[in-house]
Amino acid sequence: MGETKNVDRRIPGFGGDETSDAINLRLPIAPQIYERLRRAITTLAMLPSEALSEKELSLQLGVSRTPVREALIRLADEGLIDILPQRGSFVAPIRMKDVEEAQFIRESLEVAVVKRLAGRCSSAFLSELDANLVRQERAVSLEDHDLFLDLDEAFHRSFCEEAGLSKSWRVIQSVKLQMDRVRYLSLPDPDHLNTLLAQHRAIFDAVGKGLAVGAGAAMSTHLQEVLRTAKRLSLQRADLLEI
Repeated sequence: MGETKNVDRRIPGFGGDETSDAINLRLPIAPQIYERLRRAITTLAMLPSEALSEKELSLQLGVSRTPVREALIRLADEGLIDILPQRGSFVAPIRMKDVEEAQFIRESLEVAVVKRLAGRCSSAFLSELDANLVRQERAVSLEDHDLFLDLDEAFHRSFCEEAGLSKSWRVIQSVKLQMDRVRYLSLPDPDHLNTLLAQHRAIFDAVGKGLAVGAGAAMSTHLQEVLRTAKRLSLQRADLLEI
């Protein structure tokens, strides 16, 4: 893994007792810890090789080590952290093989979804999708990266919802975490956001015109963008991406 970094700071997403992000002891604790750590890792608020100590996390959060351990095991199962015997837990690098597998699963599902929807979706759905794209354009012009990613997520999720395939979206969400890490790493590049926006518009146009093959091809091109981006970034950020 190379040199590890033991960072002495509060984990992003965990506030003090007076913040809305504080752990709610009346709800299951492990899922709360998991969600916050997962977000910190996928958004690159926590970088590869950063250490995650059960003891320090439990003290910081005022909880026992058991829910912390449960959260770390779940993150390890998803490939977001590495648990090394006698050494501890560390944020995992972005591994190209994991990105490629996630991309394969996601492309297979989302291409099938838009092909099914082409020419069959409601006018209300198309209007909402068009409004989403207008907001995406605004987000790009304002360089509001967080807003763009929220709209991007809603754009893709809406196809599954319109098709009545909400379980398919849950599967996509569970596998796309490594893809999300690449997305956040690419955010400083404004040309990349414009490329994604144009690809979204191509998907929308094909679905609206009832072009099933075209919609599938547009979605495929779009979802393969992450592979091209990851390979390019691996040359620039070898400290974060593992080929």
